[in-house]
Amino acid sequence: MERLKVLLAAVLSLGTASAASLGVVQTEGGSIRGQNIPLGLFRSVDVFKGIPFAAKPGTFGKPEPHPGWDGILKATKFAKRCLQISMLQTSAFGSEDCLYLNIWVPHGRRVSSNLPVMVWFYGGAFMVGGSMGPNFLNNYLYSGREVADRGHVIVVSAGYRVGTLGFLSTGDSSLPGNYGLWDQHAAISWVHRNIRSFGGDPDNVTIFGESAGGASVSFQTLSPHNKGLFKRAISQSGVALCPWALNRNPRKVAEEVAGNVGCPTDDRMVACLKSTDARTLSMASPRIQQGSPDYPAVENLLLSPVVDGDFLPDQPGNLFHNAADIDYLAGVNDMDGHLLTSSDIPSFRNKNQETPVEDVRRLLAAYTKEKGQAGLEIAFAEYSSHWGSKPSQETIKRTAVDIGTDYIFLVPIQTAIYLHAANAISGRTYSYLLSEPNLMAGPGKPYHDWVGADHADDLQYVFGKPFTTPKAYGDRHRDLSGYMIAYWTNFARTGDPNKGNLKVPVTWPGFTSTGQQFLDINARMNESSIGQEMRLSFVRLWISTLPSLPSYDATDAQ
Repeated sequence: MERLKVLLAAVLSLGTASAASLGVVQTEGGSIRGQNIPLGLFRSVDVFKGIPFAAKPGTFGKPEPHPGWDGILKATKFAKRCLQISMLQTSAFGSEDCLYLNIWVPHGRRVSSNLPVMVWFYGGAFMVGGSMGPNFLNNYLYSGREVADRGHVIVVSAGYRVGTLGFLSTGDSSLPGNYGLWDQHAAISWVHRNIRSFGGDPDNVTIFGESAGGASVSFQTLSPHNKGLFKRAISQSGVALCPWALNRNPRKVAEEVAGNVGCPTDDRMVACLKSTDARTLSMASPRIQQGSPDYPAVENLLLSPVVDGDFLPDQPGNLFHNAADIDYLAGVNDMDGHLLTSSDIPSFRNKNQETPVEDVRRLLAAYTKEKGQAGLEIAFAEYSSHWGSKPSQETIKRTAVDIGTDYIFLVPIQTAIYLHAANAISGRTYSYLLSEPNLMAGPGKPYHDWVGADHADDLQYVFGKPFTTPKAYGDRHRDLSGYMIAYWTNFARTGDPNKGNLKVPVTWPGFTSTGQQFLDINARMNESSIGQEMRLSFVRLWISTLPSLPSYDATDAQ
């Protein structure tokens, strides 16, 4: 027995010793050394933290190349997040000097080469967020380790400016906006130029992101500035067409911020804003208010990308020809709207409280207000068509979540998928719905037992949390995480989520304009996991029926 232990110890030490490592890597800015983490027999991952991909940006300026450094940069500590407002909106934290990225490179017995590359952009409503170290408590949600190791791909995560510093715009050339999108573009360009030194294939880059990160990915595919820089893209719960993803009246927000920092709103405004302290500017962003049925929370998200005539030369819906050769995988969580709808309807905050039908009507009225009473009646008839004469509380509450999910996420995401497929030349299109029940749902837990996948529920599975923190999850969650990592990394490798290094439970059919097929992703997948025409009657309601009604102007009624 003792000899066996000694033998096993020897084999294990040999395995970790033999796992390869990159050592010092040469990049355009200078030499870098990361940290090698052994993961098992002949498996390790090199982690590089805090690599600068651009210089410290000027206030409201595009990112500039980094001047480089002497000696070897020790890339073992995360950089600071980009300067942003705190969750309680009472202070600002982070740094202006925040254009850094992190890289995870997996190795077997030999140093890896020519690996597919996946570049991650975080969400946070374009207001907050970061991929630099722990997201909450000591939990680092966006560690690329599991994805890199299991899928044998390189994972990169990058910082970009958010809030006022990332997206304030006057709607003209004096303060064009989209600085956060330019930061992302600079990170993608850096990866394209440097990733070969880390064992990556610059001609096989996939960008992926969730929520505002998913919308960012969508904007990057639509911008003419990214030609040839990446091959594939994944948008989770967010696209450029989402109502919160594009600011149609940026001047109003700029004037509000100017007022908050004591700047004039005439032709001196931009010069005054540019000379204002960055922390003060961050704190001056419009407050995100608690929603109500009449003023839904989604309408508070005011700092977002704009059509600037440069990064976005036109409305997003007219730019899908730029993505014609990009493979695109996009989808939604089946209850993505639960988080925001719970903020809008007060009774949702207590699962024992009844939700009045009137609150559901008021929420729908707020989302259809441009179409007046006629729009509300048509939409309400569609959403309540299955109610019968005495709808249960569950039916009423689920309908409210459906309304939020459809309007804020599902319909715009489906529209983007349709447009990608319709404009595609060589690019393939894939659509999904994540329907795994929420971990907070059920008896003795805060959510009703019918709550499915809420906003951001996908992140833990994509980043392999059920493997890294096994006590918090069950076997079914590890199954689901394995499926998502397999589909995502196969897609990054080949452009087809079914083909690559990892086995998948169900063959995912491509989305075509005629078949409109999607994959329903959860822990219990089988042949019936393939669906068609996702919520088609509601997609038609929002993209065809309601827009065809005359717009209603409240002033006409007076």
